[in-house]
Amino acid sequence: MKISQVTMRYLNLARILWALLTLSAIVATYADTASRGPVLPLNFFGYFTIQSNLVVVIVGLIAGLMGLAKGAAVPRWVVGLRALACVCMVVVGLIYITLLAPLGAAGGVPLPWANWVMHIFGPLVVLGDWLLDKERGFLPYSAVFPILIYPLLWTGVVLVRGATDGWVPYPFLSPDQGYGVIALYVFCIAVLFAGIALLVLAYGRRGRHRDVQLEIR
Repeated sequence: MKISQVTMRYLNLARILWALLTLSAIVATYADTASRGPVLPLNFFGYFTIQSNLVVVIVGLIAGLMGLAKGAAVPRWVVGLRALACVCMVVVGLIYITLLAPLGAAGGVPLPWANWVMHIFGPLVVLGDWLLDKERGFLPYSAVFPILIYPLLWTGVVLVRGATDGWVPYPFLSPDQGYGVIALYVFCIAVLFAGIALLVLAYGRRGRHRDVQLEIR
């Protein structure tokens, strides 16, 4: 069943509003951190949570504004960006709930309301947006590879920084616990990313003829 133009308009407006709220949470977190001492931007923006929510801001504004201008006929690369944002935010939510919250770790977001926006509501909103929007173009399963480029690059940078200047964004990536343990965490997270990416793509392809193949452009 197709979504009405009015509903799509509200959906795109909601994307823009959520992007602005997320940006406000990031700015507020930066200001709150700076109020307690000097902030090194390289560290602040090194958190996967912060980076993923910045992706939500950028993608939300692009998808929302282009959606308002073009309706359902947005380019497939916008769909690809939305898939990336969805995968990243679902992982953010799962890792926070399973690895960070039990340790009492804020994951780079010590401000309570901003923490809820970026760690809890953000994943739910972005996932809900992907599930509700039935008007998007669909992506091939091979799109999982470009989706994984960003988290793999982020992991590589974190491992290099952990081995050099000793800074890591999350305790489960600390070199102090040994690289065997870190390798296990990285492997599990990589599997988690790949699995969620495949599920996101599969949901986007539901009801489509399997012989039709589209490429991100």
